[in-house]
Amino acid sequence: MLRRLLSRLILLLLAALILVPGCVNRPAPKPAPPAPLGDEPTISLFVNKTGEKKNIKLEEYIQGVVAAEMDTKWPVNALAAQAILARTFTMENIKEGRVKQMHGTDASTSVEEFQAYDPSKINDSVRQAVERTRGEVVTTTRDGSFIHAWFSACDGGVSATAEEGLAYTKEPTPYIKGGVQDGCLSITEPKNKAWEARIPVAQVRAAAQKITGKDPGPVNSASIIKKGPSGRAEQIKIGSETVGGPALRLALGSEKVRSMFLTDVRVEGGELVLAGKGFGHGVGMCQWGARHLAEQGKSPEEIVQFYFKDINIQKQWK
Repeated sequence: MLRRLLSRLILLLLAALILVPGCVNRPAPKPAPPAPLGDEPTISLFVNKTGEKKNIKLEEYIQGVVAAEMDTKWPVNALAAQAILARTFTMENIKEGRVKQMHGTDASTSVEEFQAYDPSKINDSVRQAVERTRGEVVTTTRDGSFIHAWFSACDGGVSATAEEGLAYTKEPTPYIKGGVQDGCLSITEPKNKAWEARIPVAQVRAAAQKITGKDPGPVNSASIIKKGPSGRAEQIKIGSETVGGPALRLALGSEKVRSMFLTDVRVEGGELVLAGKGFGHGVGMCQWGARHLAEQGKSPEEIVQFYFKDINIQKQWK
């Protein structure tokens, strides 16, 4: 009786094992194959100097951008990181169709309209950097869209968010790392470590009125009203009006007012005196920081990942 009961229990257990999903040895599902690589795009380029429109392979175009945007004598891995961002910037802007509306082309050679481009500066290091990262672009892990591939010359040692450095609030940019410390000031040129700009108060008054739509009155004083997380001036009081820091820098000249990473703001002798460090808006990749990281042996992809988060670096064509 006992033996018959045990036999029945064993048979019931075996039947249960057969019926329970996952208990049967089945072959593991095969991983999905990677997306097939496409062909290298050919883009249309408007040459602003001559008015010519021409077709050019995208990688050839990127060589001209990298040569214009970064010192071609710098380490290849720094140039290659620049190539990844230049390629991403190109694809993102073509998708948005900004230049198409102006010239009927995908891109232009104007730094104001698109990005810098100078094929006369291309050398072997640039060619190697572009070829090493061929087809690589940066997308978000959230939805796979292209990132805004911002970069600046020297972030003053600390990177900024897009909201702080560019006053960019059109859409969230959570992939930008703010507050990154990259040590760029240890290798950058002296004028990026400390600079001073003097601007006549009449020019400052006109700039503030253009930005705010209100006359700030005589500019007898100036002060920082609000600083961002990295320490950059987000709002500056000019006379009676408060002006956005990034907007004021552009209005006064971004070559003269090298950044909003200010160490001193004052009015003296009929001039607005601004002192600070760094060069550029400080958002995204710092070029001097990229050089510093490349000299430490970081790969192009590691350099990009140092300044951006929640991203994928994808190869999109052969």
